[in-house]
Amino acid sequence: MSNWTDAIVGERMAVDREFTQRIQQSQFSNQQWGLIMTATEFEIEAADDPDAARIVADTSKLPQIMPELDDIANQMGAMAGGGDPSGNSSGGVLGGIVDDIKSILGGGGGGGGVDREKLEAAERLTQEYADELQRHLENKGRFEQVRLSYQE
Repeated sequence: MSNWTDAIVGERMAVDREFTQRIQQSQFSNQQWGLIMTATEFEIEAADDPDAARIVADTSKLPQIMPELDDIANQMGAMAGGGDPSGNSSGGVLGGIVDDIKSILGGGGGGGGVDREKLEAAERLTQEYADELQRHLENKGRFEQVRLSYQE
């Protein structure tokens, strides 16, 4: 079923450009969004029904990458000279090592939990992207072709 996504690379690039402003308005940086999109797969729900078919974001892998989103935010904060946004005084590589040790020992750090609000925001944003992709394909008269390709 990956053939259908290969067939719409150009459309995805156009939607990416159109969606840039929406990403800038979100809580995610471009780097974080790239990671989110890497962990997201798209499927066509009800592909056998032309009237009900809809592109949906499969976000089942997002919980696995959520800690990396925080790492990206921390790295960006450190590069900007802002230090660690969580308020920890340690920064840079040494801070990362200290945070890793704290996490292993069970003290401080994220504790391995997933930020539910951030996860839900990422899930909503990926579905907004899927909806925009479907609108784009429909406007170009390509959605039916893509839907049929998905079924193969």
